[in-house]
Amino acid sequence: MKVLVVEDARHLRQAIVSGLRRAGYAVDGAGDGAEGLWFAESNDYDVVVLDIMLPEMDGLTVLRRLREKGNRTHVLLLTAKDAVEDRVRGLQAGADDYLVKPFAFAELLARIQALCRRRYGQKSPLISVGDLEIDTASKMVRRAGAPIELKPREYALLEYLALRQGEVVSRSEIEAHLYDEQADPMSNVVDSAICTLRRKLGTPPIIHTRHGHGYVLSADAT
Repeated sequence: MKVLVVEDARHLRQAIVSGLRRAGYAVDGAGDGAEGLWFAESNDYDVVVLDIMLPEMDGLTVLRRLREKGNRTHVLLLTAKDAVEDRVRGLQAGADDYLVKPFAFAELLARIQALCRRRYGQKSPLISVGDLEIDTASKMVRRAGAPIELKPREYALLEYLALRQGEVVSRSEIEAHLYDEQADPMSNVVDSAICTLRRKLGTPPIIHTRHGHGYVLSADAT
């Protein structure tokens, strides 16, 4: 999953970005509204974490411009204000969620996870694909009841395929959702990651190659 964090307080922005990367997310960071708008219009994000009080362009203006251009990316607003009218203004501008500072990182992470699931029409944190079970809240993976240990990037790849289970997902889509501005993925990085994930998930194979198109996660081998 790929997240954009737009926050002018450098230490807070770095803390959020670092925490999300440790959780397996690809993350870009922006320090003002104009830069944030550029990132949001130039990339496909699953969630945008957007502070309201920003230099250059405030968060509500960024949000309105995105919605006016048809960008439906889920947006979580951050603000130091907890007045009802401020929350209402944010939601009316097109925000999907709202978090008041100061906040616990665990709550921010839980809200981002929920918005990611919502984007792909997945209401429950539990995803099942045949005998494979993925808990997107705890990031625990089991197959036939046995736990499977995955590294953060491996889990992120599996979760993305699971949220789009039954769909063919291209290499370029995987790269866009697994790598951020700091990454410089090699041309075969997706194939290598898929190979490692297949080995860890065991048999029968549950990730299938569609030559010339991409990969699909499905319990059906056809």
